[in-house]
Amino acid sequence: MRKLALLLTLAPFLATAEELPAPVKAIEKQGITIIKSFDAPGGMKGYLGKYQDMGVTIYVTPDGKHAISGYMYDDKGTNLSEQLIQQDIYAPAGRELWQKMEKASWILDGKESAPRVIYVFADPFCPYCKQFWQQARPWVESGKVQLRTLMVGVIKPESPATAAAIMTSKDPAKTWHDYEQSGGKLKLDVPTSVAPTQMQILNDNQKIMDELGANATPAIYYLNEHNTLQQVVGLPDAENLKAMMGEK
Repeated sequence: MRKLALLLTLAPFLATAEELPAPVKAIEKQGITIIKSFDAPGGMKGYLGKYQDMGVTIYVTPDGKHAISGYMYDDKGTNLSEQLIQQDIYAPAGRELWQKMEKASWILDGKESAPRVIYVFADPFCPYCKQFWQQARPWVESGKVQLRTLMVGVIKPESPATAAAIMTSKDPAKTWHDYEQSGGKLKLDVPTSVAPTQMQILNDNQKIMDELGANATPAIYYLNEHNTLQQVVGLPDAENLKAMMGEK
């Protein structure tokens, strides 16, 4: 599964009173934002930061004169740095973006009571979106999963108007269901121009998708057992389907 690429919006919270060691200051000048310090193994002091939306860890030697940027492993091969980055950077940022999707304008596919929630960014002309919709039927129809589709218009010039036709129909959930079930052949009342309200929804959805680092549809998001945001871009394979949806 691809690593989730997040645009990190967390503000640095390293106490301003803490004086950074000289080598860390030097690294900071290279564009790394220091977020916090932590106690590291081997008598070293660690610093968590971010660089171009990626988490980084820096380790200062006990004499305070040298710093090493990279991953630290224990004697069992466990990546201690990655655990810290996931816990303090990616997980909080993922939860924030999950909340943005919750508040966005989406179309429900399945039962509101379904325990598993999956968000999908989809374009009306995306063939892989249609295939994923078909893949998900057993879980959705059994009441185990609810898909929340955020419409975007990115594939064709007529994508925004087609998405608007679905969103403004009498029953958007039924229209989207019937449209995907028909393989995109369902006749829609497509407007000649997209109303500002629908265009704003499409733009807002696209903005969230950009923040999540996705550049293609379907872009699929769910929370794993550790409540960490997971991403699958494109048509998921059997392993990814099971991970996001559970047993049929």
